[in-house]
Amino acid sequence: MKILDDLFAELNFNAEVKDIRQGVFHTGVVTRNCGLASTLPRDAMKQEPPMIKEPGFLTDKSAKELASLAYSDSIMEAAIGMAAINSLIDVDEGICTELNAGNLIFEKGENKRVAIVGHFPFIPKVRELAKELWVIEKNPVEGDLTEDKAADKIPRADVVAITGTSITNHTFEELIRLCDPKAFVLILGDSAPLSPIFFDRGIDAVSGTLVAEPEIALKCISQGANYRQIKGLKKLTIKKNK
Repeated sequence: MKILDDLFAELNFNAEVKDIRQGVFHTGVVTRNCGLASTLPRDAMKQEPPMIKEPGFLTDKSAKELASLAYSDSIMEAAIGMAAINSLIDVDEGICTELNAGNLIFEKGENKRVAIVGHFPFIPKVRELAKELWVIEKNPVEGDLTEDKAADKIPRADVVAITGTSITNHTFEELIRLCDPKAFVLILGDSAPLSPIFFDRGIDAVSGTLVAEPEIALKCISQGANYRQIKGLKKLTIKKNK
């Protein structure tokens, strides 16, 4: 996972692990900041237990040890690792705009061929605007394509949106290799690190989440909130300068 290696090289691990919350849908970790990641329960339930090897003792780990869980084959451990990575990033709000991923895809994808890896709530509107839309999902619903169709559809897309959970489940590198070099490519979701390192790795924009009010956000996560129900967040986008 080269992208994880690259992220690690940029992080300052001199921070205390203060809190970890793993809800049904989302995971939160507090170190220097509060970071989020998707828990991916459906994928986790397909794995053999124990899904977390040291429950109750994870806050005893160093920030680096906790972030290293992102390399784990256990989806739930990897989600904790991704949230820890996001908690260690000092987001430069000066290079961000308050723009969510859906609006960016509406703008870039109008009358274009669009591939979206992951099923998001804004997909019906993209389907109305795009010339053609392919939604590729590990857990497909009606209208989605299974992940084995990625190699056929993604190279044909003018706009590619890749869920940040592709880092958690270790498919990011494979998906990026499939993208046409001329395509506009973004990574999105609460798992997506708001870091400009992606701009040298085939990504044109990162649409992620900054936790502005950690206490309320963690309370929502602990009580089973889905992403739209989590309060205290800012939806930010950073774009590559061309």
